[in-house]
Amino acid sequence: MVPSLVERVRRFNRTVTQRVGALDEAYLARGRPLGQCRVLWEIGEGGSEVRALRARLDLDSGYLSRLLTALRADGLVEVVPAGDGRVRTVRLTPAGVAERDELDRRSDDLAAGILAPLDEAQRDRLVAAMGEVERLLVASMVRVAPTDPDQPEARACLDAYAAELAARFDTGFDPARSNPTDGMLLLVATLHAEAVGCGALRVRDSYAEVKRMWVAPSVRGLGLGRRLLTELEAAAAGRGVRLLRLETNDSLTEAVALYRSAGYREVAPFNDEPYAHHWFEKEI
Repeated sequence: MVPSLVERVRRFNRTVTQRVGALDEAYLARGRPLGQCRVLWEIGEGGSEVRALRARLDLDSGYLSRLLTALRADGLVEVVPAGDGRVRTVRLTPAGVAERDELDRRSDDLAAGILAPLDEAQRDRLVAAMGEVERLLVASMVRVAPTDPDQPEARACLDAYAAELAARFDTGFDPARSNPTDGMLLLVATLHAEAVGCGALRVRDSYAEVKRMWVAPSVRGLGLGRRLLTELEAAAAGRGVRLLRLETNDSLTEAVALYRSAGYREVAPFNDEPYAHHWFEKEI
């Protein structure tokens, strides 16, 4: 990594943590640190499963347990078992709801205080920049890893892939009619422990095929499709493959644009995929 880029990220982090009050022992003058306040806000008035809360905030289970213990001691939350007892749910008490409302009010005041010294043009620039930074930070939190197709997160992606194609294709989509996926390398992308994308690679004798490319609507626009494609290309190269091929459907205009922009050129059909209108290949 370029040292100058690392230093700029660190400088940005120092500025932000100071400006938003993350360094204060009592965040927003409420007598508790930022971590406890964020957990209180994230629980929400409807409550949350503890494991879902841990996943959303990417927290270690022991640290989250200590945060919840402190909030319980203050009478702000209650943790109760649900179902068979292995799942726990955390809820705000009435005092917790009142504290969350007060945190919301003070957070609004903090945000307004950040914007107040700036003129209108500067405010627009800051808010736009914040939106871009947020999108890029979310993109940086996505993890991509090889996954057994029988794992729940893999099945969730492949099922969502099939459901979307069935809805978008004029003829519907039946996975049983499509070329099989046996023996393929499957990459699954996760964000906060939720599966949000996938892509697969089938190695042939003289080339490899890219298959089952899908990105969840909630994370589209973050460049995840290109990242999955790039990692599949790297996996193919690592296996000594020098030619990649793929096919796609007319209705998947985003996919067609992605492949063309990534250097794939349209070629004559090389398989009998019943749902394909375009066939592409790329030398790597």
